[in-house]
Amino acid sequence: MEFTYRFTKEEPQQVKYFLKEQGISKGLLAKIKFQGGRIFVNEAIQNVLYVLKPSDLIRIVIPDEGEHETLLLDETPIDIVFEDDHLLVVNKPAGVSSIPAQYHPNQTMANRVKAYYKRQGYVDQVVHIVTRLDRDTSGLMLFAKHGFAHAKLDVQLREKKFVKKYQALLSGEVDSLKEHALIELPISRDLTSIIKRKVSEEGQYAKTEYWLKIREEATALADIQLHTGRTHQIRVHFAAIGCPLVGDDLYGGSMDLPLERQALHCYELHFSHPFTNEDLAFTCPLPEDMAAVKRMIEKR
Repeated sequence: MEFTYRFTKEEPQQVKYFLKEQGISKGLLAKIKFQGGRIFVNEAIQNVLYVLKPSDLIRIVIPDEGEHETLLLDETPIDIVFEDDHLLVVNKPAGVSSIPAQYHPNQTMANRVKAYYKRQGYVDQVVHIVTRLDRDTSGLMLFAKHGFAHAKLDVQLREKKFVKKYQALLSGEVDSLKEHALIELPISRDLTSIIKRKVSEEGQYAKTEYWLKIREEATALADIQLHTGRTHQIRVHFAAIGCPLVGDDLYGGSMDLPLERQALHCYELHFSHPFTNEDLAFTCPLPEDMAAVKRMIEKR
C-alpha cells in the first residue's frame, strides 16, 4: 500500500519527523525498512534521515501484511455496512464473539472477516479490530484493513473522538429513570466471577450517558452513549441503578420477555476517516429480536 504527501513547510525537516507527524510510528518505520517497504522523495529512494525541502513529494510504500496463519477461516457471510481501502464496518449478529478464545478458536467475527478478505483476494489479510462487542451484543463493529489505519484510528479512540451509541431495553425500576442523565460510577472486577464486573470505589472511572425513549410499565428503551470503555460498562451501570438490561441474567435483568440475550445493540458509530478526515457516521437498525420486544412494549 502506498501513501503520498507534499512537504509544505518552509523550514527543512528530516523524513522521520515528518512521517511521525503523519501518524507513522517507529514500529511502522521499522517494518518499512526491514520488510520490503520503501521511502521515496521526488521518486528517489531515501532513508529517514533525509532532510526535506519545501515542495518535496514523499511517497511511502508499506509492505503487505499477509495473514495471521493461526486464525481459522469461517465462511459465514458478513453484513457489510461500509467498506473502502482502509475501513470495514459490519453489522455483528448477537451470539457471535468478536475474537477467538482458547477453547473457541472459530466462528467469531475475526474468523469471518479473515475468510471474507481471502475470498476477495486482498493482499492485506491481517484482521485489525478497532471496536469490539460482547458476544451477545449486536450491532456495528469497525475493522481497519491494515496496520497504519488501525494506528490512526487508535489515536482517535484514545483522544475520545469516537461516538459510539447503543440502544438497550431496560427492566426493573424504570420509573426512576430520567429523560436524560449521566451515570458516573467506577467499575472493577467482581472477584466472585471470572467474567462479571461490579461498581466499586476501587474501580476505574466510568461514564455512561443515556436518553430515555420509551417507558411502559416495567420496561424501557434508552439510547446510550459511552464516554469510557470499561468491560460490561452499560450492563453494570444500569444494573447498579436498578434497571438491568432485559435478558441479562448475569446482572439480574428480567427474563420474562422473549429475548435470549442481553437487549443491547450498537446502532451508531461516528468518527473521522483516518486519511481523508471525512466525517463518517453509520447507523444500524435494531435486529428483529429486540425490535419485536420494542413493538410489544409500545402496545401496552
